[in-house]
Amino acid sequence: MKRVVVVGSGFGGLEAVTQLDTLFDRNPNVEILLLSDQNYLLFTPLLPQIASSFTDPRHIIQAVREIRGKRKFVFRREMVRAVDTAIRRLTVDSGSIDYDALILAPGSRTEFFNTPGARENSWDYKSLQQGVELREHIIDQCEHADHTLDAATRQTMLTFVIVGGGYTGIELATEMRDFLFRYAAKTYRGISASEIRLIVLEALPDILRGIGPKLAAHARKRLHVSGIEVRTSTRVTRVNKCSVEINGNEMLHADTIIWTAGVRAIELIEALPGPHDRIGRAIVNPQLQLGDHPEVFVIGDSAAAINAQEAPRVAPVAIEQGRVAALNVAHLWKCEPLETYEYASKGMLVSLGMNYAVVNVAGFQVSGYFAWLFWNAVHLYKLVGLKKQVQVAGDWILGLIFPRDAAIVREPKGCNICDKRQ
Repeated sequence: MKRVVVVGSGFGGLEAVTQLDTLFDRNPNVEILLLSDQNYLLFTPLLPQIASSFTDPRHIIQAVREIRGKRKFVFRREMVRAVDTAIRRLTVDSGSIDYDALILAPGSRTEFFNTPGARENSWDYKSLQQGVELREHIIDQCEHADHTLDAATRQTMLTFVIVGGGYTGIELATEMRDFLFRYAAKTYRGISASEIRLIVLEALPDILRGIGPKLAAHARKRLHVSGIEVRTSTRVTRVNKCSVEINGNEMLHADTIIWTAGVRAIELIEALPGPHDRIGRAIVNPQLQLGDHPEVFVIGDSAAAINAQEAPRVAPVAIEQGRVAALNVAHLWKCEPLETYEYASKGMLVSLGMNYAVVNVAGFQVSGYFAWLFWNAVHLYKLVGLKKQVQVAGDWILGLIFPRDAAIVREPKGCNICDKRQ
């Protein structure tokens, strides 16, 4: 019996394993195994809405076993520690697993660019747990600021710095703006909207690279009007516990510093044989194969295809690469010609908070309320399953009618006041 192993339950990994299940559905001599350290798919495009209490965290995840349904592939919740390509073996927490073909889609980790103090003193924002923890922290800062008499201390509590002007950073900033200005400033009697500062720091000259200069400029103007400060060509050179050093000569004081500035391949991918790009991704051929190991395919945030290096690290790319990799496993075992992955942009959609978005699809550039409706429709459509679509749509409707939830349900992390009590 042959075994194909897929590592990672993100968009790319799940697309690959479902395609493989279809391709080998009637072949009893093929075992399909999915390995992941988490037992759900996280719909990352809606992750910024967790920090703003606009969407329930449980509504943007889908359990792998529910997605599997009656499909024959096997799922194991395992952390893959190493890949031995010479003997075709994976090292996992419970032992080892041999494979005949392997598709690696383990995602990525945050890149801190060796900035002193960034890893220790800033909030990472890639996982659901980090989203929930940041939500609790934001609310906790408002709770303390509400009764803090010292103006300077209160100002630091209500200053939120987001490092990185990409899609995640901008959408997170606008979601936080909606919560802080639309809800917190009106609900907390000791907080004035004039005291709240939201600052986005971007090292490059522009924000939202890839959406087009016209829309990027429009988005920046919109952010300024809505009360979000955007500073470009601004490099963070150090992160302290309650401050950020900018360009080596300026200090910005803030209790909350969130890092969304970049991503890097995980250690598992960086340890693979063969060449890697500057952020650690494995360089693969146009068929997504790893160098001298044609039975190993690398996709998603972990892969840099030599013919598509400009492909962004977004869900549509991972999904298409997952499909191609699955087909190529079948072609490889049947000694058939392999398919080539070709990157084709399907457009970019960026939410700028409640009732506003910028959209660039097929050359059409739109901004405003109707762009926001389109953004909502696309993301609802892409959610896995009717259940999640109904839950998220319900969250959005309720969020338009009722105030957002500001209850702290777990012990806040990273709070200077709460930490002293412990």
